Amino acid sequence: QVQLVESGGGLVQAGGSLRLSCAASGRTFSSYAMGWFRQAPGKEREFVAGISRSKDNTYYADSVKGRFTISRDNAKNTVYLQMNSLKPEDTAVYYCARAGPPYVGTIYAHHYDVWGQGTQVTVSS
Repeated sequence: QVQLVESGGGLVQAGGSLRLSCAASGRTFSSYAMGWFRQAPGKEREFVAGISRSKDNTYYADSVKGRFTISRDNAKNTVYLQMNSLKPEDTAVYYCARAGPPYVGTIYAHHYDVWGQGTQVTVSS
């Protein structure tokens, strides 16, 4: 059974940076597209970024485009989210997720079949 474990969250001032990591168990990591979502208190879970299996294609929500970068290292079974120029409105629990085939870069949470437990990101003003 595949498991995803996020790390790297924390408290940062506005304008700062954080790098989230998501480590996957199992041997099939490179066979799946991956994504990052976030959920703020009282709000729906929303798509943040996605990356294809081969890293050739990346996808971003308009709210993070130009500030966040998704990447992956298939040799390490890990996907990353580099977050720069953080804003208080980026405060949320961040989740990584595996896209169920054939989805790539989809914004819909129900297209992802395995989820991590989440990591809290808090941006102070």
